[in-house]
Amino acid sequence: MSDLGQPVARRNDPTSAAVAVLLVLTGVMLLALFSRTPPHPPLEVAPFALGPFLGGSLGIGAAAWHLLRQDARYGNALAVVFALTALVSFGPQKYFDPAFFRIWPTVITAQVSVVVILVRSIATRRRRLPLF
Repeated sequence: MSDLGQPVARRNDPTSAAVAVLLVLTGVMLLALFSRTPPHPPLEVAPFALGPFLGGSLGIGAAAWHLLRQDARYGNALAVVFALTALVSFGPQKYFDPAFFRIWPTVITAQVSVVVILVRSIATRRRRLPLF
C-alpha cells in the first residue's frame, strides 16, 4: 500500500503473467469456436454451452488480472477460480483428445500457467492474513 492507503501496482508478478497467458489462450479458443477454425472446440460441453462459459471465464480472468495488478486482497482467489475454469478447456483430459497432437502447445502452456497461479497463490496466502 502507498502512503495514501492506495494499492500499489505489482510489477514482475508471475501470477499476473500466468493470468494474462490464460486470457490470451481462452480468447483464441473463443475465436476458434466462433469462426469454426479447425481444430475448434465443441459448441457444447455437458452441462453448458461452451461459448457463454468461455465468456464468463474471460470476465473472471480480466477481473483477476486487474485485482492482481492492484495488489488487491482477493486477486489471488479470483486467479485460482479463473485457473479452474481454464481447466475445462485445457485440463488433463485433453491428453486423451483425438486432436491433442494439433493442440498440445496450447494445452501445455495453459497447464503451466495454471500451476504457476496455484503455487504462487498458495505461497502468497501463507504470507498474508487470512482472506476472511
